[in-house]
Amino acid sequence: MPNYNYARTLGLCLEALAGQTYPHIEVIVVDDRSTDGSAELARRHGVRVLVTETNIGAPAARNLGVRHARGEVLFFVDSDVALAPDAVEHAVRLLGSDPTLGVVCGTYEPEPLIPDGLVERYRSLQLHYWISGDEGDITTIYSAIFAMRTEVFHEIGPLNPALRHSENAEYGHRVTQRYRIVLDTALRGKHDHDDRLRVVLSKFFHRARLHIPLYLRRPDFNGGPADSSRGWGSLAALFAVVTAPLPALLGPGWLLAPAALLLGSIAADLGMYRFVRRYAGTPFTVYFAAVHFLVNVTVGVAVFAGAAQCLVSSRFRRTYDVPVGV
Repeated sequence: MPNYNYARTLGLCLEALAGQTYPHIEVIVVDDRSTDGSAELARRHGVRVLVTETNIGAPAARNLGVRHARGEVLFFVDSDVALAPDAVEHAVRLLGSDPTLGVVCGTYEPEPLIPDGLVERYRSLQLHYWISGDEGDITTIYSAIFAMRTEVFHEIGPLNPALRHSENAEYGHRVTQRYRIVLDTALRGKHDHDDRLRVVLSKFFHRARLHIPLYLRRPDFNGGPADSSRGWGSLAALFAVVTAPLPALLGPGWLLAPAALLLGSIAADLGMYRFVRRYAGTPFTVYFAAVHFLVNVTVGVAVFAGAAQCLVSSRFRRTYDVPVGV
């Protein structure tokens, strides 16, 4: 469990690990130089705590934890995720039943670990729907909840510490050269999502932009906005904004262009909106759709930013070239 300043949720996550139905668990918390007392809190829960010399990021922290782990199965969980009681048992059973399976990933519950308002509820339902919708074979990993056999980790190699925000995509690419990755929605936990819109939009932008070099290299990459309908929905939302001034500039007949693009964006995510309406009701669905429109516009901008960066920067194009030693 990598941790950096998550004392607010760390105790809940460690309690969830203590309540697992699988009896043979070694818990290692890798504290990445937290300043909020996280390391002391973890020690009070009786788990093993490793403290990094400097802040090294989650991928490197996970690699450090592996070097000290003694188990035959590695279960990676973030310090803002409280696992369901049978999560470890389920993952061990899946990995033991199929030698072609390299990684098993889980999903989030629709309700957040600590509810903090409407933005967090949006993010909780949106991520639950997106991730759960990818159930089955995938080409990425969801790094907050995933498990693999130790021997497979050493065969594939460590996570790339240089990719603090997109290591999941690169690692999934490496794993699927030799093994399958499966998302199983029976493996789940409650996540403490971001509750500020600025933070949510920033993460969408940077992650989408950073994934562009891998999308161009591997068209079958899936997950999140890489899904074709989600991708088109983002582009339609962006161009709805771009064409919005046309009626004022060229006449009311041009209103059809942004209206059609807006409807296209909504249609691309219609299944998600139906799910949200059933789960949370119509008034919240209206709010959800408004926030998701902003998300789609942000992702659309990120796609063009990433593509432009690929054109002008060979270094950016080589983002997912695995360095020697990784």
